[in-house]
Amino acid sequence: MKKILFSIVALLSLTPVMAESKGTSTRHERNYIVEGNKLYKAERYAEAEVAYRKALQENAMNEIAQFNLAASLLRQGSATEDTQKEATAILQNLTRDAENISIAENAFYNLGNIAFNGQDYARSIELYKNALRKNPDNDKARENLRLAQKRLKEQQNQDQNQDQNQDQDKKDQDKQNQNQNQDQNQDQNNNDDKQDQQQQQQPDQKPQNQQQQQQQGGISQQNAEKILKAMENEENATRARINAEKKKGGAPNRRPVINPW
Repeated sequence: MKKILFSIVALLSLTPVMAESKGTSTRHERNYIVEGNKLYKAERYAEAEVAYRKALQENAMNEIAQFNLAASLLRQGSATEDTQKEATAILQNLTRDAENISIAENAFYNLGNIAFNGQDYARSIELYKNALRKNPDNDKARENLRLAQKRLKEQQNQDQNQDQNQDQDKKDQDKQNQNQNQDQNQDQNNNDDKQDQQQQQQPDQKPQNQQQQQQQGGISQQNAEKILKAMENEENATRARINAEKKKGGAPNRRPVINPW
C-alpha cells in the first residue's frame, strides 16, 4: 500500500524570506530555523527537531518553526504515538490560527497525509479539499485527493462484501442447525416407531409359544384340568355304586376302570 510522505519543501524555500519579513524575529531565531532546515534536508530529523524547538524558545509564535517542528516529528522513523499527537495538535492549530496562507495550506495537506496513512480516507479527502481551497494549484493535494477517493471506494466495497459474506455465513449456519434438528427429530421418531412395533409384537409371542408346545405333544393347563375332573367324577360314581350294592347285601360288580387317556 502506498504511504504518503510528509513534506516541508515549499516552506523551506520560503523560510529565509518569511523570517526576514517578521520584524519581531531575532537573529538567533532565524539561525535556528536555517540550521533545522539544513538538518531536515539531510534527513537528520531528530536533530532538526532540536533546532526548531530552540527557535520556538526564542519566539513561540513563529509559524514556520511550528510547522517544521511538526513535520520533523512526523518524518522520524521512531515516531511514537505521543510525538504524532503533538505534531497533529500543532498542525490543527496552524489550520485555524496561521496568518500565512501557505502554512495553513500545508498544515491541511499534512493532516490529510496523517489521515490517509491511518486509512481514514473520508477524513483525508476533506483535509485535501481544504488544502486546495487555500491553494487550488497544489498538485500534490489534488493527486492525493484522487487517490484517497479511490481507496475510500475500495474500502466501502470491501466492507459491503464482508457484510454480505457474514450474512451468508449466518444463513448457512442457521440452515445447518435446522437440518441437524430435523435429523435429530427424525432419529427420535424412528426410535419411537421401532419401540411401538416391538411392543405390538410381544403379545403375539405367548400364543405362538403355546401353539408350539401343543404341536410338540405337550398338554395345556386347561386340558389337564378337564382330564382330572373326569377321573374324579368316575371315581365318585364307582364309590357310590359300591356303597349301594353293600346296602343290598350283594356282591359288588366291579367295572373295569376306563383309562381316560
